[in-house]
Amino acid sequence: MSSIALVMIARDEARCIARCLDSVRGRVDEMWVMDTGSTDATAAIAQAHGARVVPFVWSEHFALARNAALALTRCDWRLVLDADEWLAGGSEALAALRGQVPDWLGLVPVTSLIETPHAGVQEAPNWLPRLLPRGVCYEGRVHEQPLSTLPRRRLNLRVLHDGYLPQQMSRKGARNRHLLQLALQAAPDDGYLNYQLGKDHEVHGRFAEAEPLYARAHGLVDPQAVWRHDLVLRRLFTLKKLCRFEQALVLAEAELPLWPHSPDFFFTLGDLLLDWAAAEPARAGELLPMIDTSWRRAVDIGEAPQLADTVRGRGSYLASHNLSVLHAGLGDEAQAQGWRERAAAQRAAQAAQA
Repeated sequence: MSSIALVMIARDEARCIARCLDSVRGRVDEMWVMDTGSTDATAAIAQAHGARVVPFVWSEHFALARNAALALTRCDWRLVLDADEWLAGGSEALAALRGQVPDWLGLVPVTSLIETPHAGVQEAPNWLPRLLPRGVCYEGRVHEQPLSTLPRRRLNLRVLHDGYLPQQMSRKGARNRHLLQLALQAAPDDGYLNYQLGKDHEVHGRFAEAEPLYARAHGLVDPQAVWRHDLVLRRLFTLKKLCRFEQALVLAEAELPLWPHSPDFFFTLGDLLLDWAAAEPARAGELLPMIDTSWRRAVDIGEAPQLADTVRGRGSYLASHNLSVLHAGLGDEAQAQGWRERAAAQRAAQAAQA
């Protein structure tokens, strides 16, 4: 029978580490926390909640810390979580691993909670390799990834993550930015690192700094890269914030053949066109039908949880809500009411499935 260990690295996570450990306690054989220099009660809380805690001297390299933590256990499977994540469902899938040979990597849907100005807290699920067989290690100074040619399978777990909410982002942003800059000095033509540093600038509202990095990443990214979807969406959003609407539309038209089944792409396109119409009212007559078409296309596609970095609701209630507001503004109350009712039904259906 295969054994399972929870493995994490943590620093100053007294806010949330108990929640993470309690969510998996009793479902794994061991819980290991490698403390990379906490100055708060992280280590004491982790020990009180059943983890074995080992200190580690931080060397500004996430993969080194991850690999040192993995080496603490001899268990067959290692579930890798961060302290700001927690297991919210699917424990039966975890139990089923005990009867399986550890010769593959498990992709886990990690759903990040994100806060948007108009829609409140939304959920953005992403499939990440978080279940590793013994012997698999990480590479990368920051935004590290497991290095393995083993096949990957999706697991029916549910992991939630609140580290992207504003109060948490402000605490960790400077650290990650510094590490990304160090990594890019060593590998300036790494598209993924350019994308990640661009994202760091974007989420903190530094759009002028983000766009050159996104543009460079876009010129380097492989069409099949799993992060291209998020790069395109974020670059469209960034260009919108910079009021570079025509450039954004050219980008959208070039990328359209790759994303015919992405509700996020059409949702983002509709938002872009709406801001353009607001900035240039003389073009509203041309742009409003395009906005309507974009959001309707998102609803027609529906939710696409298989896509990397999709946002739940863009293929249903968020797009329907936008359509209700659009038609109300156009004076078509019948259509507006129809979309309002549809958005409410879609939201209720998603809540029932959660």
